[in-house]
Amino acid sequence: MDALTETPDHQGAFPRLDEAQIATLAAHGVRRPVRTGELLIKEGEEHPEFVVILTGKAAVVEDERVLWIHGPGRFLGELGVITGRRACLTSVVCEAGEVLAVPVERLKRIVTRDRGIGDLILRAYLIRRPPLTAGGTGLRIIGSRYSPGSRRLRELAARNRLPHRWIDLEEDGEAEALVLNLGVAPDETPVVIVGGTRVLRNPSDAELARATGLPARPAPEDVHDLVIVGAGPAGLAAALYGASEGLDTVVLDAVAAGGQASTSPRVENHLGFPSGISGGELAERALIQSRRSGARFGVPAEAVSLGRMDGHYDVGLGEGGPVRGRTIVIATGARYRRLDVPRLESFEGNGVHYAATVAEAGSCGGGPVVVVGGGNSAGQAAILLAGYASSVRLVVRGGDLGERMSRYLTDRIGDHPRVEVTLGTEVRELIGARTLEAVLVENRLTGERTLLETRSLFVLIGADPCTGWLPSAVTLDDRGFVVTGFDGGLPLETSLPGVFAVGDVRSRSVKRVASAVGEGATVVRLIHEHVAREMPQHTSRMVRSPA
Repeated sequence: MDALTETPDHQGAFPRLDEAQIATLAAHGVRRPVRTGELLIKEGEEHPEFVVILTGKAAVVEDERVLWIHGPGRFLGELGVITGRRACLTSVVCEAGEVLAVPVERLKRIVTRDRGIGDLILRAYLIRRPPLTAGGTGLRIIGSRYSPGSRRLRELAARNRLPHRWIDLEEDGEAEALVLNLGVAPDETPVVIVGGTRVLRNPSDAELARATGLPARPAPEDVHDLVIVGAGPAGLAAALYGASEGLDTVVLDAVAAGGQASTSPRVENHLGFPSGISGGELAERALIQSRRSGARFGVPAEAVSLGRMDGHYDVGLGEGGPVRGRTIVIATGARYRRLDVPRLESFEGNGVHYAATVAEAGSCGGGPVVVVGGGNSAGQAAILLAGYASSVRLVVRGGDLGERMSRYLTDRIGDHPRVEVTLGTEVRELIGARTLEAVLVENRLTGERTLLETRSLFVLIGADPCTGWLPSAVTLDDRGFVVTGFDGGLPLETSLPGVFAVGDVRSRSVKRVASAVGEGATVVRLIHEHVAREMPQHTSRMVRSPA
């Protein structure tokens, strides 16, 4: 095949703009000639322009390997153009011609007004993302599988859907030799390479976020109408409706947008997605929607305190100054529960996982896998992992798989030839020297013990609320969830006026994605009511109230 043959349009990933769409964009951009070899987008740098090929061709490359070729009418880039992240690939002119360059800030205004162009670009970018993530493009994380720092950075990259490649020093002798020859000390690993040239030695989460263009937190001196702590489905819904209804809205999350739902391999019971959607893709779409409506995000930004100051609330962060808001929405969700077994920590991230996404599934190596849990998350994980593993053993503490799992999942598990269910059983011991080799399980009724060989254990046994950062003035129930709906207050309001709680962190909430989204949308109406009642001096400044 000719080296300059245009890449076929895979399922809408590489659409061609028509003349009318190009004319609309041209009114806000500049046409310019380009020569062979000219860089249009450079890996690791920001996207200042949205580039459309008018004549000639451009190649998208990584490490001198050509991934795609684009011709006239096609546009370059991927989701980072819209979300503000740095480029994960390089685009270079391979046949001289002419391009149209539209400043990204102007592009954002265009796609908000012209849904046809906006939907075409968004759909293409969303379809381009999974192959990039699965193919290991973008930044490189180099370290030991036994290093907590490696696990931390890999989780940050995976949860934020940053295309990346993991290089394990335990397996790649050449990489280990290179790191040693460059004088990198053990405490300076893991090493992250951004843009092919920039080297970060054992970076903090904040350093990696800045280097890759993740959203920066707002200035501490500003007082916002609404500060949302937690960017799961409930927090993202509140961000979308709050920003679209005129509230100056800021969203903070300690790790990434999407919350626990973003780690789900497939959400199959969400309204509007009859064939299901991955949790990561759902989160990505919601994030883009919220940002298009005007919501601003700070990631990573871990909330560590909440206090009242001069008529507003201060959300203290683990790093940097506080973020101030007139109203607060607590949407911090819950953290995964851990097994009560010896040596668990030594295997976490090195055989023991708390999420089952494509990234974790790819590390199974085709061997047997054990999944612990009896809820929907465990069931979804078992189905996903069965596509990568030789077999999947689902270990369930209870005696009835249908007690906590949806019927559609129990039916699929029962029909799957590579999934075996073990009821009434618990994990007692993890076996292995430096890596997980097997799991010892015990039948709760008979006491019979069985050794299950596996290098991959997925623990999905529920979660505990993330409320340790809240002051004692916020009332919690006996399990630590936030109580709402006090006499004289609003339905989702906590014991602190103007502080609301939505989603999984809220006491007696329905632990479902759709329910969390509903609460996130509802809370914005309640915030307007609170402001009108308690802070009438700010009502006119909040641009518009809900219809």
